[in-house]
Amino acid sequence: MAEAVRKVALVTGASRGIGRSIALKLAEDGFRVVVNYAGNEALANQVVADIHDQGGQALALQADIRDATSVTRLFERVLDTWGRLDVVINNAGSMEMADIATDNVAALDRMLNTNLRGSWLVMAKAAETLGEGGRIIALSSSVLAKSFPGYGAYIASKAGVEGLVKVLANELRGRQITVNGVAPGPVETELFFEGKSDEQVQRLAGLTPLERLGQPEDIADVVAFLAGPSGRWVNGQILRANGGFA
Repeated sequence: MAEAVRKVALVTGASRGIGRSIALKLAEDGFRVVVNYAGNEALANQVVADIHDQGGQALALQADIRDATSVTRLFERVLDTWGRLDVVINNAGSMEMADIATDNVAALDRMLNTNLRGSWLVMAKAAETLGEGGRIIALSSSVLAKSFPGYGAYIASKAGVEGLVKVLANELRGRQITVNGVAPGPVETELFFEGKSDEQVQRLAGLTPLERLGQPEDIADVVAFLAGPSGRWVNGQILRANGGFA
C-alpha cells in the first residue's frame, strides 16, 4: 500500500521558543514542517535535526516576514520542494517595551512593521496559496487584556493581528479554510525573560490561577489542535491559552 501523502505546515519564527515547540509538535503529528527563521540558521537547522531524529520530515528556510518579496519567495520554495501547503502558522514576532510618548514612536513603528505588517503579508500569501481544508493560525498575546504600562506598542500590534484573523475568516467564506489566533499568556521563553527581574517573573507567574508560567509545549498543543482534524469547526476565533491569566 502506498504511503499516505503527508500534509505540509509552515511555521514562521520556528528556530526557538514557542515556534520551535510548534514545529516539533506538528512533526510529531505527521506534518512535514517548514522551519522558517529570520537570522539564526544554526538554531533552525537544529530544529530540523531534532525533527529528523524523531522520524519526521522538515527543512529550514530563511525569510523576513516584514518583506513582501521575501514572504513570496518563502511560499514559492515550499511549493517547489513539497508541492503543497496545508497549514500556515505565523508565530514570528518581536516585543519591545516603550511608554506611549512622542519620543517612542519609532518603537511603535518597529512593532507594527514586524508583528502587524508581517502578519498581514504571511496571512495574505497563505490565503492566496492554501486550498480547501487549509488552516491559517496567527499568534497574538493575552497581555491585551491587562494593559500593562510599557506594552502600548506591542499591544497595538497584536490587537491588529486579532482584527486580521476575524476579517480574513470572513473573506475566505466558501473556501473551507479556517483562520484562527492563539493568544498565549506568560510562557517560559527567552523572549519572555528578556529584561525582566526574578521578582517580575514571579509576579507574572502568580497572576494565573494555575500559579505557573506556561511552557512552549502548552501553546504548541493548542496550535496543533487547530491545525488538526479536531479543529475543523473552529473558525474566526482567538484561543487564549494562558492558564486563566486573562
